[in-house]
Amino acid sequence: MIKTKEIWILVADDDRAHRDMLRANLEHAGYSVMEVTNGKEAVRCVKTQHPDLVLMDMRMPEMDGLTAVREIRSFDQKVPILIMTAFGTIENAVQTVKAGAYDYILKPLDMGELEKAIKSGLDQQGKSENAGEKESSRESFVAESAVMKDLFSLAEKVAASEASVLITGESGTGKEVLANFIQSRSARSQKPFVKVNCAALHDQLLESELFGHEKGAFTGAVAQRKGRFELADGGTIFLDEIGDMALETQAKILRALQQKTFERLGGTQTIQSDCRVISATNKDLKEAIKEGRFREDLFYRLSVVPMHIPPLRERKEDIPPLADFFMRRHSEKNRKNMARITPEALSALISYDWPGNVRELSNVIERAVILSLGDDLTVESLPAAMRKAEAPEAELTVLEQAEKNLIIATLKKYGGNRGLAAEELGMSRRTLYNKLHRYNISEDMI
Repeated sequence: MIKTKEIWILVADDDRAHRDMLRANLEHAGYSVMEVTNGKEAVRCVKTQHPDLVLMDMRMPEMDGLTAVREIRSFDQKVPILIMTAFGTIENAVQTVKAGAYDYILKPLDMGELEKAIKSGLDQQGKSENAGEKESSRESFVAESAVMKDLFSLAEKVAASEASVLITGESGTGKEVLANFIQSRSARSQKPFVKVNCAALHDQLLESELFGHEKGAFTGAVAQRKGRFELADGGTIFLDEIGDMALETQAKILRALQQKTFERLGGTQTIQSDCRVISATNKDLKEAIKEGRFREDLFYRLSVVPMHIPPLRERKEDIPPLADFFMRRHSEKNRKNMARITPEALSALISYDWPGNVRELSNVIERAVILSLGDDLTVESLPAAMRKAEAPEAELTVLEQAEKNLIIATLKKYGGNRGLAAEELGMSRRTLYNKLHRYNISEDMI
């Protein structure tokens, strides 16, 4: 795993769809993101949360970007502020630079230029070391189960191709993490990676986000805007929750994939875009096809390589390494110094069914890190439902019982030293740690 220094970027923008796009791209680049919707909130956030950089829109309700820059500079002279502006407000953007912003960037944003501008701002403060690594800790491969190891092995092979990939699985299983993994190892890894949540936008707005629109195309379209397919040209587009897309939009997506062309809403110019498509859904698309809710031709176009992520309850051997990974990440984030998860706490985590999957596990561990008083994550810091869970008693085979006895004997030989015991047993410390919990080996047995 590659760990990155956590850099927090404050995004101040009243356009929710634009904020979602920025968050997706910034998090993919390895940054952590906080969001506000106006200048007043931006000023308050800088005072209380101390972000490493501010990315601020010029035009916002309640307080515009220029006023917000002046307010921030009245109490903070160091935080880098980057202004986002349309062509019509460049003059105002120049004023913000004079007021204390270090630079401005034009809309529609070019992600490559944005990344350079952010790095420049962080360099001024000496905070950019390792922050923009493409393979951030959130995208690291953490798994012990055979099914997940096989899945990521397949992902490594698929990444080198141009094939469309359809990732299925319940909510919270890590579909976006797998998409990030594939894109970061592809030949397009240095090109734009644009993400769209198809369930978050209604039909007309989704079409506008995907294909862009011309000025006057609909009420509120006050300027031309590039769509995600256009922004992803040469790179990769990730269509999340593809199963929630309307049939009319599906038809336009199919054409864009087949012909690599489309028109903006309200426009007549045909635009070309060469981008690879990775899509994901928690819906049963084959059932949706039978019910007439999803196009069969689009399904086969999207699922050249289908990949399914099983729920966490079906791969419980992944819980210990994932829990340890999240404990360390959230410990660093919350300025704690957590050393380990106690056996009782880990047993409770393994016993739970995790309806929210990996996302729920991350949230539970973060809560436990915050509530823990010492250096150990204890069972008392877990939700009540988990504290009551009892580990299932599984009958061991003869070979498993023999392995359990050997582990106990080896640990006794080395006075409980897990490092020396693991070395003699010919296994990693993580594998030994997992087997201790699998075989219910407690401290009083050693």
